[in-house]
This record gives sequence, C-alpha cells and structure tokens, in this order.
Amino acid sequence: MTATVSFTIDSPLGPRTITAAYERKGAGEPLLLLHGIGHHLQAWHPVADILAAEYDVIAVDLPGFGLSEPFPHGVPYDLDTVAPALGALCTALGIERPHVAGNSLGGLLGLEMGRVGLARSVTALSPAGFWSEGERRYAFTALRAMRAGATALPDSALERLARSAAGRTALTGSIYARPGRRSPASVVAETVALREATGFEQTLAAGGSVRFTADVPGLPVTIAWGSRDRLLLRRQGVRAKHTIPGARLVRLSGCGHVPMNDDPALVARVILDTTRLSR
Repeated sequence: MTATVSFTIDSPLGPRTITAAYERKGAGEPLLLLHGIGHHLQAWHPVADILAAEYDVIAVDLPGFGLSEPFPHGVPYDLDTVAPALGALCTALGIERPHVAGNSLGGLLGLEMGRVGLARSVTALSPAGFWSEGERRYAFTALRAMRAGATALPDSALERLARSAAGRTALTGSIYARPGRRSPASVVAETVALREATGFEQTLAAGGSVRFTADVPGLPVTIAWGSRDRLLLRRQGVRAKHTIPGARLVRLSGCGHVPMNDDPALVARVILDTTRLSR
C-alpha cells in the first residue's frame, strides 16, 4: 500500500518541506529503490517481493513524479539537490545508509548517493550520466517524444491501445524489450504517470549538463545494462566501468532500458549479489 512521508530539504531558497509517496515491505537491512524519469515506483513491482524476502524494501516516487510533490518553484532538480533530498527522505523513514538500486535517472541518483556516503551499496541499472553529447540528445529526444505521445492520447485511446500486445509495444517498446509482458493496467498507469510528471521538464533541463565523472570508492557497486536497451545504448556501460573501476559490469541479456519487468529474476539476483558484498 502506498503511504506518504514529509521531510525537509536544504535548497538555495532555504529549508523547504515536501511530501513523497513510497511503498515499504519486508524486513532486514534497508534497500531503497529509485525509478527513472517519467516513471513511478510501480516500476519495481516485478522484483519487490523477491527482494523483500531478505530486505526492508522501500520503493519511492521521486520528487515531481508519481504521487510525490514536486520541488517548490525555483528549487533545481540537480544532483546537488536531489541526492541530499533522498538522504533526508531516508532519515524521515528512520533508515540510514540504505542499499540503493536505481534505474536510469534512479541509477544516477544512486551512484551520487554512494559517492557522498548516503548508501552502503549501489546497483545502477542503465544509469544516466555516461553518455556522449550525441547520445544524450538522442535519449532526450526519445523521452520528449514519449511524453508528447502520452500527453496527446485521450484516456479512451490509451486504454484501447493497452489491451493488445501490439498497442503495449507502441506505447512502451522504447523502454522494454518485452513490452507485451506488461499488463494493460500497468501500461495505462505508467503512461499517465509520464503525462502527469510535474518534474519531467526540470529534470531534463538539469540533466543537460550532467556527466558522472567521479569514482564511488569504498562500497560495492554494480553497473548493469540491458543488452536490448534502446534508450541508453549499452556501450555507455563500458564508460561507467572506466569511471568507476571497482564496479562490477553486468550484462542483462534480453533486457531493455527498464529491465525489472523484462527479467525480474535476473534483476533481483544482480541486486542481491551486490547487497551481499557489503556484509
């Protein structure tokens, strides 16, 4: 069941309080799950129960996405603001230095949390920030096209498309290798989440200059990339490995950009292998 928590962030405008949505299950060491741009915490549903068998699993809607409030006007969606905000969120939830698994934007945020000492291990699935300028422009163009399509579709047309495998492929084929596996309800919900993401444009604006160039020493880090990722091409994983030489680089065979639905068992195993290295 989705719950909410309020927490205070330090921003260039001074302290501000926002409310975030989250789902929590399981017991053990804390494991924070972070979704990608335009998505919501439900992206983690395919693997959450597997992970909750060993961990206290907390999946969150990032600020400005899903059911979480956006940052106040004028507060940037950059790494210097969002990563500490996630640290404040963890404090409000009564957890300290969780394991972090993130996809795309969430992977980038997880690596930043690891870099600044806010995580005990990081699993980054196709993380943003290791692109060339041409690759970044390609990805941002694709994301804006998805957003435009989600905004233009009436609900009736969206629901009709989602009923067929071909329609689900048209709606989500750029992020899933096996979009037909998504349920019609899930495809409708994530398309609506993309349409209504109040933090989408600000996050893209902040991401225009993002390059992750720092090492993340002193904790287990895994970089995992889908072999069929059509949004952030898998050669970016090699760059990530050069940047973070101590990280494991794992190929997610047959998976797309959002691999949790394409192969839940594989993704869960990669995350669990990483978290166990910190023991």
